[in-house]
Amino acid sequence: MNAPTNLTAADFKSDVKPIWCPGCGDYAVLSAVTKALADLGRAREDIAFISGIGCSSRIPAYTNVYGFHGVHGRALPIAAGVKLARPDLTVLAAGGDGDGLSIGGNHFMHACRRNVDMTYIVMDNQVYGMTKGQASPTTAPDWCNSKLTPEGTGISPVEPARLALASGANFIARGFAGNPNEVARLIVEGVNHPGFSFIHVLSPCVTYRPEQREWKQSVHASDASPAQLVAEAMQRLAYDDGYTTGVLFAGNRPAFMPERKVKATFADIERKFAS
Repeated sequence: MNAPTNLTAADFKSDVKPIWCPGCGDYAVLSAVTKALADLGRAREDIAFISGIGCSSRIPAYTNVYGFHGVHGRALPIAAGVKLARPDLTVLAAGGDGDGLSIGGNHFMHACRRNVDMTYIVMDNQVYGMTKGQASPTTAPDWCNSKLTPEGTGISPVEPARLALASGANFIARGFAGNPNEVARLIVEGVNHPGFSFIHVLSPCVTYRPEQREWKQSVHASDASPAQLVAEAMQRLAYDDGYTTGVLFAGNRPAFMPERKVKATFADIERKFAS
């Protein structure tokens, strides 16, 4: 790992201009990410940012670090592979509620369970924004503004923080895009906490869910210190309204990092396949 740097948030922004809708919460998340990276004080070449598919998954292109835009729902296994192959890197992954909790739901559960030392940022707007407004896994059952579900889904939504806790995540926090400084702080804490860290960000989609502008009236900071025991966190989340922000759980499981016994070069691999 390179020596600490004095880079600013601006140094972590790429020259690619974001193409999100005006007013999208993901702009604020991008601002939070670049601020967090500057606060961490790590060199750009020591950071890898992996994403899947969707509006939120564009975010690595807008940052000036190593990035990989993966396929739908597959950001986490790619990110885990990067971290296990290069444990010296700071690895972050990003996605949305559709990418991360629907097609990527299986990978999400197992990433929590494996507890590889990386940080996953999920921008949740409770809708598929890129594909024109379908209900997502976190959409309320009575939301009926989609042409595909004009009477609502009638299905209970996924609760991301509860799912992360039940699956084994070692650090769980929730932020609101309307408060990017807090989101930046949560990302820094997640990166610095060993194991798999999950940052759930309420990020409004003003195009398909304009009512989410009112989230700023609903979010409220946690009035308790982070739970350190799973049972305690479970009890709190059972009564949580989904708008509590802050660190919700900080566990103490050791991060998964198998011993690397063999160091093969590309020439070694070529010889093996040729034999």
